[in-house]
Amino acid sequence: MLRARNRTRGTALAERLEVASSLWARFRGLMGRSRASFPSGSGLWFDGTSSIHMMFMRFPIDVAFLDRADAAGVRRVIAVRRGLRAWTGVVWYVRGAAGLIELPAGAIDASSTAVGDEVVFET
Repeated sequence: MLRARNRTRGTALAERLEVASSLWARFRGLMGRSRASFPSGSGLWFDGTSSIHMMFMRFPIDVAFLDRADAAGVRRVIAVRRGLRAWTGVVWYVRGAAGLIELPAGAIDASSTAVGDEVVFET
């Protein structure tokens, strides 16, 4: 299991980061899951993705959009979206994003994550 850490702030974005690596996992994302299945400290990583939708979601989420990893594996936050509402909060595209982390609502503020922060993934 991976962990996503905000290196700039010294905070955790996600202590338990799932990776949506298969076509099915990327398609499904968090659709149909209950809020209880995605508790505080959880996250879902989509590498190579710059857009999401909120259709068939049952609960609000936060999203951190990241750029490409540098040689050391560090990615910068290029956009954040807080409290995207189920069924209504559509974010089609964030220019320059090369991945995103879906997080429980409130995780962006709890970790003090902001545009420009550096994020690293740890095992």
